[in-house]
Amino acid sequence: MIVDLTCDYIGSVGPFSVEIQEVPLRSANTAYTGIIYQFQSGSMQGTYLDLPGHIRETDDGQTAETFPVENLYRIPASVIHLDRASGSGAVSATDLEEAFGGIPDTPGIIINALGAREPDQIELRSVFLDMDAVQWLIDTGCKMLVSDIYESQALEGVFLKLFQAGVCTVCEPVHLAKVTAPVVRLTVLFPKFPRMTQFPCRVVAEWDE
Repeated sequence: MIVDLTCDYIGSVGPFSVEIQEVPLRSANTAYTGIIYQFQSGSMQGTYLDLPGHIRETDDGQTAETFPVENLYRIPASVIHLDRASGSGAVSATDLEEAFGGIPDTPGIIINALGAREPDQIELRSVFLDMDAVQWLIDTGCKMLVSDIYESQALEGVFLKLFQAGVCTVCEPVHLAKVTAPVVRLTVLFPKFPRMTQFPCRVVAEWDE
């Protein structure tokens, strides 16, 4: 089974524009028209990946150009399901451990805190990880976190703490409720952007039925 966890590339955060250039290609043997795209985009478009360098104070030097591909391709990831409604507040370490039935031991973790709801279907940051939950995730050894919740409206430093521990975060994923296996193979794909530490990505979960 393969589930695409990537939301539409809407262009709602920051600049996004596309210009199309048509290039006639002709020879004695053939004739056709190539299509070339010139585009401008913000880094928080669709589903996107944050490396620790997204925060200046936690920059470890890794960029999209240098991040090891073996840490992105079919890595084992534990899946944690909750069903929290909009406005229901903090998700704790105890909530995560009880939902999973123990402590994950995989380099990736997927948190589906909102059940069948998508992140844009709740009040912004009204369901969030408390700092004990963040420490619990770090203590599991997680290095790639895909979650439909992160920070609270109070801005408690969830991303700062995760990045300090070397945890990369995938934001705005979708269809997490469709990932029904307890452990999957997680792949995060993106171009090798030079210098960039936050960028749109394609996220896929797969498992054997």
